[in-house]
This record gives sequence, C-alpha cells and structure tokens, in this order.
Amino acid sequence: MTDVERARVKALLGLGLRARTVVVGVQQVRHAAAKGQVALAVVADDASAHSRAKVVPLLGARRVQVVGGVTAAWLGEVVGREATAAVAVVDAGLARGIREAVASPAAGPQNGGTG
Repeated sequence: MTDVERARVKALLGLGLRARTVVVGVQQVRHAAAKGQVALAVVADDASAHSRAKVVPLLGARRVQVVGGVTAAWLGEVVGREATAAVAVVDAGLARGIREAVASPAAGPQNGGTG
C-alpha cells in the first residue's frame, strides 16, 4: 500500500470509527465475522502468527476481503490504541471506499484478499 493509499484508508477508518461502523481487535473482528457482519478487514502485516491464525481463516471462510500493507502500530494509531492487529469494517459503503482507495494500479494485489 502506498503512502497516498494509507492516508486515504486512515481517513476512512477514522470516519468509520466515529460512526461506529468499525470494530477493533482480533476478538471483536472474530465476533463480527462469526455473525456475518464484516464487509472488509484490515490486518496488520506484522501481526503475530497467533493473531493472524485466529482471524484470517475465519475471514477467508466468510469470503471477506482482507487488506494488508500496514503495521500494527499504524493501525493502532488510526484507532487510538498503541497497536492493534486487526480492524473490521461493518458498513458496506465504507468498505467500498477502502477497496477503491487501495485498488489503484500501483497498489498491486492485496494481502490475503479473497474477493
């Protein structure tokens, strides 16, 4: 993900956080995914193998697109924490905006994306 894409995603996630259409943290993401509420997820590239193993397979099984290219510290900064491994977007419009932000030809394939 480029700096421009990261800035756009940061703005959109901030909007979602204020609107309460974003859930933060592996457990909350798992819970929302299990209920079929997740439209898109952002998972930190440097998240621990344990955290990734808890969330990425479930997101894949639910056919949720996973966006990477960010660190846990960056993701945490976006949501007001020291660090976080995963954030899920539950609003379809916000998810679409994030997809568009990272879909530029310069972005390349998304990390772990399933569609």
